[in-house]
Amino acid sequence: MLEIQGLLSNALSLVLFGVKVFALVDCAVRKPHDFIDATQVSKNGWLVILGLTGAAHVVAWNPLSLLNLLGTVAALVYLAQLRGRSF
Repeated sequence: MLEIQGLLSNALSLVLFGVKVFALVDCAVRKPHDFIDATQVSKNGWLVILGLTGAAHVVAWNPLSLLNLLGTVAALVYLAQLRGRSF
């Protein structure tokens, strides 16, 4: 039973880390003027936020730690605000 729980925990952590990396790469390739219309945070601000959340995820790999949950929320907010406008 603990093996399944560990496997699910690692899978969830990997998926959440992938979301954060996707948001960081998306932020890096977007033009700065996209941020002016969509959000109050600048491109550099989002790069710092998403970079720190990705680094925190590597340090604390547990997907249910407070830092990882806050980082996941930040990445999802970014994706909803900027990526959601593209469609």
